[in-house]
Amino acid sequence: MSASLTVGILAEPFCYQWQVRAIERLERECDMTVSLVVHNTANADVEAESWNRKTRIELEDVVQFVDVFRREGAWTFVLAERTLGRVFGDEHRLWHRHSLENVACLADAEFVPCEPRTENGWSELPDEIVSRLAADCDVAIRFGFGLVRGDVLTAPEHGVLSFHPADIRRYRGVGPPAIFRDGRDRAGATLQRLDESIDGGEIVAYDDVSLRGCHTLWDVFDRLAALQIRLLSVGVSNLCDPEFEPETVPDDHLGEFYARDQRRTLGFSGRVLARDLLGRLRRRLERARSSRRTVDSPAGSSN
Repeated sequence: MSASLTVGILAEPFCYQWQVRAIERLERECDMTVSLVVHNTANADVEAESWNRKTRIELEDVVQFVDVFRREGAWTFVLAERTLGRVFGDEHRLWHRHSLENVACLADAEFVPCEPRTENGWSELPDEIVSRLAADCDVAIRFGFGLVRGDVLTAPEHGVLSFHPADIRRYRGVGPPAIFRDGRDRAGATLQRLDESIDGGEIVAYDDVSLRGCHTLWDVFDRLAALQIRLLSVGVSNLCDPEFEPETVPDDHLGEFYARDQRRTLGFSGRVLARDLLGRLRRRLERARSSRRTVDSPAGSSN
């Protein structure tokens, strides 16, 4: 790159561990500076670090289960299975949360609070925020605010980048749950330059990975998050290459769209939950067999 790139981050009040690592890798591999962090004040009450230390089920979890069930229907049981897994040590550290003020790689950036205008699931950022991003950032990376539309998408020179944890040419919407339900042996991650479509923006970076060893849906999320850590610096480098042309995917080549409502159905959620439970059992059996082989091997003998 001939000149330092200025980057803006659109975030919730926290970043996941994989997002922190993606930014850190971007700083190591690219000549760039995070100049601005726009954080969503509409979600000011979310838990950050305390969410990482789940060691038991409490009364508030039962109350929350009832509240979530009203919104998520049968999918609540899949989420409950994840919570139980965390209680019994299945941590998935890439999804640990870090309050923005505790993220070292953002320490030199200016933090700007933002309450978006929301309508039908879409967020639009106020004009003063859009102007700041246009003036101070060459590119913005969306790690929060949900579906984003409006002038912010074209405010930075290189637009707004966002990950979709699937190949948009096969799975749009809730990609990983559908991929896991279908029993795929590979999955991809797409870094897009957003437009006002759902998972239909220009592709600036893409790769896929094997899902071998992914016993649960949460393992799939981990595998794709690890891929996204690498893809961020690849995509930003691509945009800074004057010879690079992002891939535009025609509407008729986009994959099937899996809406959130689909995962709330008993059929969809039941299949994911059954695969999760069988996967956990399979992992325990594999570990038990591995332990027995270690004990029975000559190297494990005390003689």
